[in-house]
Amino acid sequence: MTKKGTKCYLYFDKYSLAKEILDKLGLVVNEGTPDFSKTATTDEGVYKSQDDWGDSYYFRGAVNNNWLKFAGFYWRIIRINGDGSIRVIYNGTSTETTGDSTVIESSKIFNSNSNRSEYVGYMYATNQQHGNTTDSLIKDVLDNWYNSNLASYADKISIEAGFCGDREMASGSSWSSEPSSTIYYAAYGRLSDNKTPTLKCSNSSDLYTVSGSSKGNKKLNNPIGLISADEISMAGGAYNISNTNYYLYSNKYYWTMSPYYFDVDRNSNYARVFIVNANGGLYYSHVDWAAPNIRPVINIESNVIISSGNGTSSNPFVLKSLGSFFFFLKFMHLVKTK
Repeated sequence: MTKKGTKCYLYFDKYSLAKEILDKLGLVVNEGTPDFSKTATTDEGVYKSQDDWGDSYYFRGAVNNNWLKFAGFYWRIIRINGDGSIRVIYNGTSTETTGDSTVIESSKIFNSNSNRSEYVGYMYATNQQHGNTTDSLIKDVLDNWYNSNLASYADKISIEAGFCGDREMASGSSWSSEPSSTIYYAAYGRLSDNKTPTLKCSNSSDLYTVSGSSKGNKKLNNPIGLISADEISMAGGAYNISNTNYYLYSNKYYWTMSPYYFDVDRNSNYARVFIVNANGGLYYSHVDWAAPNIRPVINIESNVIISSGNGTSSNPFVLKSLGSFFFFLKFMHLVKTK
């Protein structure tokens, strides 16, 4: 638009739910990195780390300002992803934080067999470390739940962000489908030995995404997965240490997506993945143990807005879509032309 030598430029920035939540909470991102060898039992606020898309902001400790209500369920915000989407974990149909109401399925196995290394995979292929041709049983459960409960909200769920089930090996271990001695996966080295969790997925075949994503393996039918053991650690859990005072404690065993090790002994061989213990600590289970439960994880699109709420359990964030307005007017100014 021009008039008398003046041009009016309209500048549009992509709307960021991540920024709105940080601004609305008045959150100041903590400097530095927490001590991940210790549990977080108080409200430690928000820290920054890097994921496969950029800067990610994660909640840690006994926070009570990360509640969100979406699709008729209550969720807890795990982190703001590097692409601006919001990663959340299922809490149930109420704000009760412990017990059966916090899971969608009780006592479900991860995979039907545990006698090969590849069975640690959310998807797997026979004799392949990073194969993705066969769905795990837990993936089938999550896909069915998504189709029944979330499919009608698909426009508000990110198809860009993914879920990491890291099948790389820890230092000193080499992968084999049927190894002759115990082999350890990378998350074991990071979380059991070194206390150095990460939000990055080092192998794209282990970053589970749908076909519409720009990254990852593009093998998912639906944009739903599980929390990683690294995210549990960053939220305030720790390996083999009880913690009943952080936001992911539910007094229930539940599965993560992170392989632990393939255990070889004289009596039996087991593929094992990380779980969260009923006491809130990180531990492990063989994949065909039917005790852990399921807490779905999804990523909310960045192009939705907060219609109400302050993030507390009594007044959780409620979202609404921007519809066709994927961009909003941030500022306008006049530029004089010579």
